[in-house]
Amino acid sequence: MEWIRALRLLWRHGFFRRLMAVRIATQACDGLLQVALASYVLFSPERQPDATAIAAVLAITLLPFSVLGPFVGVILDRWSRRQVLVIVDLIRAVLVLGLAALVATGLRTGSVEALFYGGVLLAMSLNRFLLAALSAALPHTIEPTEYMVANSVVPTVGPAGALIGAAVGTLLRLVLGNQVPAYAADATLFIVASFGYVLSACLALRIPRHQLGPDERGTRTAKDVIAGLAGALRHLRERRPAGIGLLTIGLQRLIFGVVTVATILVFRNYFHTVDDVNAAIADLGLFAVLTGAGFVAAAAITPLITARLGVRAWVIIALFVSAVLQVFPGSIYTKITLMIAAFLLGVTAQSVKICVDTLVQAHVDDDVKGRAFVIYDMIFNVALVLAACITALTFPADGRSVPILITLAVGYALLGLAFLLVTRGMDLNSGTESMRAVIADSESITPADTAADSGTEPTRDPDQRG
Repeated sequence: MEWIRALRLLWRHGFFRRLMAVRIATQACDGLLQVALASYVLFSPERQPDATAIAAVLAITLLPFSVLGPFVGVILDRWSRRQVLVIVDLIRAVLVLGLAALVATGLRTGSVEALFYGGVLLAMSLNRFLLAALSAALPHTIEPTEYMVANSVVPTVGPAGALIGAAVGTLLRLVLGNQVPAYAADATLFIVASFGYVLSACLALRIPRHQLGPDERGTRTAKDVIAGLAGALRHLRERRPAGIGLLTIGLQRLIFGVVTVATILVFRNYFHTVDDVNAAIADLGLFAVLTGAGFVAAAAITPLITARLGVRAWVIIALFVSAVLQVFPGSIYTKITLMIAAFLLGVTAQSVKICVDTLVQAHVDDDVKGRAFVIYDMIFNVALVLAACITALTFPADGRSVPILITLAVGYALLGLAFLLVTRGMDLNSGTESMRAVIADSESITPADTAADSGTEPTRDPDQRG
């Protein structure tokens, strides 16, 4: 019940509710778009995907943002983040509609696929840019004491929206797959996603132009961009909890990514034949839903556990538990055991992410947050691409390898041990005060150092109210 009470305190902020609506809408479209992309690229009846193909797709869609991220990150620290949300979603709507037109031709020539992957490259890069903007904007809608609860709700409800979009996309694809050619079914998914991005942009317009920051605005040259990136890196090095958190999440996502790509291959190439498309899509859809359910469960338990044990202890526990889960049931190749592992590893992976989100927001200054979260997303992108490359080099085509999974389990354990040693003596609990106050209140203990129940919107300068 403590979590529900903390959520009610969070829900009192009107701009928080509006920002969350934008996140749910845009990530629901992302989920639908990813289903459409996976169906078109990985589930063609004429092709058997392998880890190399997945690595190539990830490199095309994620690495460009990793190169451009430092430059666009400065935009988040200088331009209205509300405007960024609106403009980016509208651009993505146009791009995705263009992808639908290409897919609808039914052609798979070199020129058509080059245009298709170019559009995907832009759409996915903009997606990471938008998610960075949402994360940088969050502190402008809540109180500083509420970071942990907010980071449990917002970045997790967003993926829940992605799951809804993925579920709708999967169901629509399965239904259309029996009625029209595969390319027509895929094109329909792209069209639906395009209209969804327009809706997300409209929801963002409900927030005043300058409400989401940044607090200081101006213009910068290309030289200033490089200097700004260097400054952000220095800032992260000085704010050790945030810097260590980013390094930890990068290594954790590398391991998690290898397991995810290998599992995709198992469900596509081991459990099903090349032409058994609908069954493979259905199984992978369930795998994604259970992983997302683990993310949602992490949102419910992480604020409670961190309020009682602390952020540091929960990150360490999550990493060591991941090591155990990777061996059992994660290395047993049956559908049931893999589905169970998907849920449980989803819980531990998202728990670490929620804690790292909180560390970055609580320990990084606002005028650096945009660049910090772009660096955060760059780390995510590079980790996923490296994970796919590692999978391509080490796993067989069907994705099965118990020795490699055990090696990955050892990696989780070593990462947990490293975090334990490096963070010794650090106080990592900033941003969890609201939840701790709720628990203390429920136990009839009133801490003298908290005032989380103010019942008002976060106080901003008048010129930031729009």
